[in-house]
Amino acid sequence: MSTSEGLAKAESSSGSGADRWEQVRDLPPSAKLVAKVLDYEETLTQSQIAEETLLPARTVRYALTRLEEAGVVTSRFSFSDARKRLYRLTI
Repeated sequence: MSTSEGLAKAESSSGSGADRWEQVRDLPPSAKLVAKVLDYEETLTQSQIAEETLLPARTVRYALTRLEEAGVVTSRFSFSDARKRLYRLTI
């Protein structure tokens, strides 16, 4: 069984889990990885996401853009450093 089949099976058995990840399902793998990291970590900066996922900054930026377009991630300015944005999963 592949990982995606296992994830789909686990989501369908949990009921609302399938609905929760539906908006992410057709996005690129990098966006799915970023979404999963944000699911575990609550709120992170772009550089923290890149560090956690081991993805290049450019790939993380693209993934965050796709996630924001899908409406599953929100961002706000950091209070401690206004140059940085904090990202949070909304699903």
